[in-house]
Amino acid sequence: MSVLRSIGDFFLPRRASTQTWMVLTFALFVGIAVAAVALYVVLVLRGEMRTAMQQTLRTQAERIAVQVEQADPARRHDIVQNLTELTDLRVAVVTSDTSYRASGPSQSGDSLARAPSLQRLNGETARFTRSSNAEGETVFTAALYRPTADLIVQITQQAPPLYHLVQRSQVVLVLGMVFALILSLIGSFVAAYQIKTPLTRIGETARRVANGKFAGKIRIDSRAAEFQDLAENLNRAGEAIREKIDELERLTRLQSEFIGNVSHEVRNPIFAISGYLEALGTPGLDEKQRKSYAEKALTNLERLQNLFNDLIDIARLEYREDLINRSAFDLKDLVDEVTEMLRPKAEEKDLDLQADVPRFFVSADRSRIRQVLVNLIENAIAYTGSGSVRCRVQRRAEKIRIQVVDTGQGIDEDHLDRIFERFYRVDEDRARDSGGTGLGLSIVQQIIHAHGEDIHVESTKGRGTRFWFELPYAPEPNAVDA
Repeated sequence: MSVLRSIGDFFLPRRASTQTWMVLTFALFVGIAVAAVALYVVLVLRGEMRTAMQQTLRTQAERIAVQVEQADPARRHDIVQNLTELTDLRVAVVTSDTSYRASGPSQSGDSLARAPSLQRLNGETARFTRSSNAEGETVFTAALYRPTADLIVQITQQAPPLYHLVQRSQVVLVLGMVFALILSLIGSFVAAYQIKTPLTRIGETARRVANGKFAGKIRIDSRAAEFQDLAENLNRAGEAIREKIDELERLTRLQSEFIGNVSHEVRNPIFAISGYLEALGTPGLDEKQRKSYAEKALTNLERLQNLFNDLIDIARLEYREDLINRSAFDLKDLVDEVTEMLRPKAEEKDLDLQADVPRFFVSADRSRIRQVLVNLIENAIAYTGSGSVRCRVQRRAEKIRIQVVDTGQGIDEDHLDRIFERFYRVDEDRARDSGGTGLGLSIVQQIIHAHGEDIHVESTKGRGTRFWFELPYAPEPNAVDA
């Protein structure tokens, strides 16, 4: 294999198109095979045919020589004449003093059998020649010298039909091999085209991707399974790259928005604290004004502290999954605890806070789920002007579904896809007045995702909003012990 590769590297160009390379490869190796077979047909087969013809003529000459040697000189001429008339051979017998030849035109090979040549021969010798007669036909001549009888027997025979058949076969074989070479070149050209076309499209797609253009797919008309699989895999790889790039662009955009939002959220309370502290230093303020400025500065300081705490909480939830400490706990006790804590806020707005919770045990982090419930119920109270806020719990197979439903103002459909983004507020003024950081729902989503679940939201403008998520069901500990 290395030898063939070395030959190919020697004859073929170092850099060429696939089509050119394949055609030249076929031309090189198939051409070598055709040339080898042609040389065998033309040289070896022809030589073997000539050898066989010479051996046949020598055998016939030896048989005639035996007949002539046994006959007396008076009958030799009759033997030569009869053999010439009854067979397709022309026979001549030459001795040192006499030549016996059949009547008819002389043959071109008669010069092989001449009386003077007898003086130069020592042992039995055979000579052969091939020539053409007046009609242009090929004739073979053999002259055999018999030292025992001191004579030469010469026979001349036209090329037999088998010889002409072999010659025609040689021509047909050579033409067939040339035709096969031409067909192989045509076939290699077609095959190279079938290979080059999909490779060209793949190369164009690769160049598009290298230039940052990810639109479009590779479409290959080839029926070859390998090319179809390659195109499918490349399309999948392109889709994955597109998704990754889109995700990176989205994350970059969110990061820019996040940095801008953090800067904005931090700057406002810092400016407020700075202003109130500067106001406290103003001489002539009474005790009531000083107390008011100090309380407002502390409120903004607390807002700033809550903001940083929420940011740290989000970062810890994103990068450390071990912050979720699962255990089996009674969900009813947790919901009752949260609703009792937030009931005063609901009563301030004359809202009906309901908790329809059967006793279910779940496997989750109790403190984190408490944080989720507090956030969702507080939001529901904040954005509900009248009506009720309900927390419902249902078992669905091996999951426990927790829902927080309100009859508030609802959320526009345009905002539903973004309410879990950091610092995203549906109502900017109202959210800031309530003291929120804009990170509550983002923290809720991070906590639920850390539990391996998803949080969902449905809302109708003017009719209310429903948040729900699920947690794994856990058997009651006492029942397991029993």
